[in-house]
Amino acid sequence: MTGTFRPGGGPARGEARDGTRGTHWTPGEQILWRYRDHAPGLKGPVHICRPVTVVQDTDELLAVWMAPGTECVKPVLADGTSVHAEPLATRYTAPRTTVRSRWFGGGVLKLARPGEPWSVWLFWDHDWQFKNWYVNLEEPRARWAGGVDSEDHFLDIAVYPDRSWKWLDEDEFAQAQRIGLMDPEQARRVREAGHAAVEVIRAWGAPFSGGWPEWRPDPAWGVPPLPEDWDRTPAHMTS
Repeated sequence: MTGTFRPGGGPARGEARDGTRGTHWTPGEQILWRYRDHAPGLKGPVHICRPVTVVQDTDELLAVWMAPGTECVKPVLADGTSVHAEPLATRYTAPRTTVRSRWFGGGVLKLARPGEPWSVWLFWDHDWQFKNWYVNLEEPRARWAGGVDSEDHFLDIAVYPDRSWKWLDEDEFAQAQRIGLMDPEQARRVREAGHAAVEVIRAWGAPFSGGWPEWRPDPAWGVPPLPEDWDRTPAHMTS
């Protein structure tokens, strides 16, 4: 199963040129998958940007492919070292900047249902041996003409082919609360979202049951370029 894949069938929809509800990108179209920095009470600047290729975009699911070697934008410490090289106590308060960097390792398939506070990522080895799903807890994605924007919520879940799972980054989730990047009410909502995702995992619901590990990208797809204005502010966005 290569390129466009629609578990359960259903036709492709029209192109999304203005990001409005009810319009969709077509398979093979290139968009940006972005995350904004954490800024309590404010909308932070974009600090993660990944060019991706649309696999499927319907009312039920947005699926995109990030190819190996894709040039992305990621946050680093002000001196250029990795964010995760900084001790946890100062990881989110140390000065940062952004850099362009190639995605290392295999490609990643990202699946997101509209309005859901997480996305599910699939990872393979270089020989296409499936490794695991990764549930990224995040703000429901806001659509705009050039892609989707979200904000990461620190807490994640790893899910394995034998259906076992485990929480990830609970230390970062706790630290974000300690330093005020996430207030108690937001933290409660994030934890509730995590438990909701776990219920889907335990029931082996979509997308885990959808056959996505057997999906493969269309060989004709190129690697999307990172535009110079990757951090542009959209004229208007929808959820």
